Amino acid sequence: MVACDVELTDLLPHLSSVLVEAVEAGGALVRITVRTEDAVPVDCPGCGRSSDWDHSRYVRRVADEAIGGRPVLIEISVRRLYCENPDCAKTTFVEQVAGVTERYQRRTPALRRIVEALAVVLAGSAAARLLTVLHQSLSSATVVNCLMRIPLPRRPTPQVAGIDEFALLRGQRYATIIIDADSGQRVEVLPDRKMVTVTAWLREHPGIRIMCRDGSGGFAQAITNADTTIIQVSDRWHLWHGLAESARKEIGAHASCWGKFGPPLPEGKRATTTRERWRHIHDLLDQGVGLLACARRLGVSLNTVKRYARAAEPDRMVRAPVYRSCLVDPYRDHLCKRRTDDPAAPVTHLLAEIREQGYTGSANLLVRYINQGRVEADHAALSPRKVTGLLTRHPDHLDDTQRALRDQLAGACPEMTALAEQIRTFAGLLVPSADNAEQLTAWITRTRAADLPFLHSFATGLERDRAAVDAAVTLPRHNGRTEGANCKIKLLKRQRYGRASHPLLRQLILLN
Repeated sequence: MVACDVELTDLLPHLSSVLVEAVEAGGALVRITVRTEDAVPVDCPGCGRSSDWDHSRYVRRVADEAIGGRPVLIEISVRRLYCENPDCAKTTFVEQVAGVTERYQRRTPALRRIVEALAVVLAGSAAARLLTVLHQSLSSATVVNCLMRIPLPRRPTPQVAGIDEFALLRGQRYATIIIDADSGQRVEVLPDRKMVTVTAWLREHPGIRIMCRDGSGGFAQAITNADTTIIQVSDRWHLWHGLAESARKEIGAHASCWGKFGPPLPEGKRATTTRERWRHIHDLLDQGVGLLACARRLGVSLNTVKRYARAAEPDRMVRAPVYRSCLVDPYRDHLCKRRTDDPAAPVTHLLAEIREQGYTGSANLLVRYINQGRVEADHAALSPRKVTGLLTRHPDHLDDTQRALRDQLAGACPEMTALAEQIRTFAGLLVPSADNAEQLTAWITRTRAADLPFLHSFATGLERDRAAVDAAVTLPRHNGRTEGANCKIKLLKRQRYGRASHPLLRQLILLN
């Protein structure tokens, strides 16, 4: 056997500045008794003057990192000294031992750093549960108190910033996050999204030259009120999302055009009622009756009257049928080929054939599928959302079948053709270029000339925020980092089960 000559201070170097009197490793606790040296001058925390004038001694008990699966308790005898400066406000003070004690702390600096690191990553309850694995027993409230005592980093005001809102309580309370758009560092978390709050913060932190944001009018006005020289950049993702939403409404209004390639349009009571309502509304409009008066006379909402007024034909208000996917869909091509070759083929024969191929559904499901006209249609049933996805997706991300279907939908009517072309040209504007501002003007002009009322509203929104939109399509700036920060905030909120107040959430956000 080889004798071990390793000293305790080699294993616990933070005890090298004190005198170790005893080590007790019995039971489930390691107890280390130490004391500070006598006649060693200590600087006064009030005035900084050294003093070795002892007043008394007392024992402090501080927890340390676990050793061998057992928590460590250090009992340290420290001195209280007189301050020798008569002008100092402190009459007496207690000496602090580097690496062992801190003012108002019952944990060593090493253990405090572990607790703080877990608190920043996991917040209160989760961090407290993990600390038990590390043989430390702390309540979630203590962990949160440790978190709130961590000093926030001082970050300079960025020249390029991003701003966005997030929900503290969805639909009721919101907060605002401001980040450095270049580095992604969190700069500030404001307690609300009010214009006055954002304006006040911007005035207190001059130096921002570019501000990236979404289409929020409140943020736009707040930035303008604070400093008119700040260049506002609208986020390109939100521009594309706004176009897609307008296109989806436009596609829904032309369901009678592209829906003819799919299952037949419904001709029941609902379709008849829709056509009659269209005629009633347009008859009143032709007589000079206003939109609000039409809504009152017919007993419908104003938005419903506006939607019917935009439609030039009654068939545009008849929506294409939307069917859920079912067990027959994988065998649609086989059924289509069989009914084309033999239109009188019995359903029982078709059922037997697809069952040999693996069909596990019922005969009634197959009969209903055929009666709905989903077999003879040029393509499977589509919804406006799916059509929008085909028209807005990059052509390189479509296979040959999807590309052929997209071309068929785009050629369904002149309006659909114009819509597909406007979507394509607008996608090209989202690649920043110096001449995109002029091309955007031409795009808006073509949109207003086309019979696309929902896209007209989108173009009006672009004109209302034209300066920020021009900056978005010409400058290589975006608000993507702020949106990413919002996703991280959702994770932090879930860790607190959605109950984190603004001060706690602000501390977590700025420290993460």
